[in-house]
Amino acid sequence: MSDEPRHWFESAADHMGSAYLRYSFTRGTDQEIAFLVETLGLEPGMRVLDVGCGPGRHAHALATRGIAVHGIDISHRFVELARAMAPPGATFDRLDARALTFDSEFDAAISLCQGAFGLAALPGSPVPVVDPDGEILAAMARAVRLDGLVAVSAFSSYYQIPALDDPGSFAVDHGVNHERTELRSETGAVTEHDLWTSCFTPRELRLMARLAGLDVLHLWSVTPGRYAPRAPSLREPEFLLVARRA
Repeated sequence: MSDEPRHWFESAADHMGSAYLRYSFTRGTDQEIAFLVETLGLEPGMRVLDVGCGPGRHAHALATRGIAVHGIDISHRFVELARAMAPPGATFDRLDARALTFDSEFDAAISLCQGAFGLAALPGSPVPVVDPDGEILAAMARAVRLDGLVAVSAFSSYYQIPALDDPGSFAVDHGVNHERTELRSETGAVTEHDLWTSCFTPRELRLMARLAGLDVLHLWSVTPGRYAPRAPSLREPEFLLVARRA
């Protein structure tokens, strides 16, 4: 993949490095994993694919519970960090989530906190016939066995749009928000980076799941670090989709 153009997120990840784990939204890892282990019925010996694993915080937490996890991320830097801190049972590869080729190899697949799902829409690209994030969801569905489970979190359009400082930053035809923000490095250096994140409604997520060959089991409103079975609402920043491969 060295000859391929870099994804826009890679420069942000290179700059943050391990400082990514200091951001407040990463502090709820244990609660999120405890909730997903129960919701997905995960047990020691099962295999989970973590798509957009970042520095590996969710994969590491699963592996400490005896669950075999393979994490993939588009950032070389994040994969290096994930490998360096990996407990037994957690493996990692640098891979673009849009190019997954796994076939019925896992009991479950997850993509949390916009690690991959929600980052696929590229700036300046034409409106796709099929949402590129939908392609990631379909690849995750193929990666799990029949009746295997898929869980993804996604930014809520209902929450995001009213909170925008600059309504013009939201591409209405794409459902993508463009943010220019300061990111801090491991040494404390601060630079500005562009971020493009897709936002969704519950109806969109259900339709995308159906196109991916998934039966929706749950669709909840959640906040990082406070996952719970709450009905979709306007008050929380993310939705959590849980679906089964049909």
